[in-house]
Amino acid sequence: MSKKEVKTNAMRILDRLNIPYTYQTYQCDEFTDGIQTADQLGLDHELVFKTIVTAGKSGAYYVFVIPIEAEIDFKKAAKAVGEKSLEMLPLKLLTQATGYVRGGCTAIGMKKKYPTVIHKSAGQFDKIYVSGGKIGMQLCLSPKDLKRAADAEFSDVIRRAENSSEKG
Repeated sequence: MSKKEVKTNAMRILDRLNIPYTYQTYQCDEFTDGIQTADQLGLDHELVFKTIVTAGKSGAYYVFVIPIEAEIDFKKAAKAVGEKSLEMLPLKLLTQATGYVRGGCTAIGMKKKYPTVIHKSAGQFDKIYVSGGKIGMQLCLSPKDLKRAADAEFSDVIRRAENSSEKG
């Protein structure tokens, strides 16, 4: 397969911004969650982040990039984007709103530019993994570069596990 055939919209944007990244592909015939993807690629779970799209009470959409083992805290997330409340974007609207499918959604290069928040824990790593813009592809890049490419902010937007030693 030639390089040109492999490029996703997210990769073309990273190239245009001169942001360094690597990517890994994996066999995937149907949606798998981030944990299954990390396990299949042999990646440390704390380095892999998932992309969640939400709808605010105002009707606006918001994107959150959080660790694969975490759950979004809707109250913290709403506060981070200045909304009264948030809920998950219905799956039937995901592709229409973002241009991406479930399992291949990334914060880079959506159809429209939505306010985007990356969980602040990403900042402690040199590199993190996020979806590459299609099922079966993961991008590896620095959190600061993801922030720049997605025009995002860092904030604490996840629920704390009961026994978590992580400070948030």
